[in-house]
Amino acid sequence: MRYPPEHKLFTRRRIVAAASAAFRERGVENTGVDEVMRRAGLTHGGFYAHFNDKAQLVAEACADAFDAAVVNLDRIAAQPTAAKRARLLIDSYLSARHRDNRGTGCLVVAVGADMARLDAAGRSGYARGFARHIDRLCAALQLARDAERNRDRVTHLMSSLVGALLFARAAETPERSEALLISSRRMLRAEFCQR
Repeated sequence: MRYPPEHKLFTRRRIVAAASAAFRERGVENTGVDEVMRRAGLTHGGFYAHFNDKAQLVAEACADAFDAAVVNLDRIAAQPTAAKRARLLIDSYLSARHRDNRGTGCLVVAVGADMARLDAAGRSGYARGFARHIDRLCAALQLARDAERNRDRVTHLMSSLVGALLFARAAETPERSEALLISSRRMLRAEFCQR
């Protein structure tokens, strides 16, 4: 049976979406091609009709996850002041919903540590997507008029958010996790939202 040309593209997108969610939930190292294909509703054998290897899939899944964040960045950019933009990011990033929904959450928190252990081919898509993501964050947040100062503040804010979310996800009790989110939101609002 012959499929229309768009079928292959649709199937590839399905695999990338399944990989993106699986990598964020379980990590890159802990997610095999079998699991990705199962999540996509396909067999392992079909993988090589779409990708050369797992490294290519990692690169595309990471790029896809970073691109999916654009909708949230547009919402943030629509806020009228830097303080309101920062507050929206802080409150949504350090929410119980974000903490608990790993498969749709921030890629940096989910797979950042994995990237340091992958070879260059596996890391390349992540690195390109991450650089583009920081550029988009800088444009959306506009935390300072000077471009270099803006980038420094955005990088500092994102590093703090990522660390706080990692701590909250690693907490041994739900109460401790919630307390970490609350205190981190309070501290970051005091630093970035007082204008």
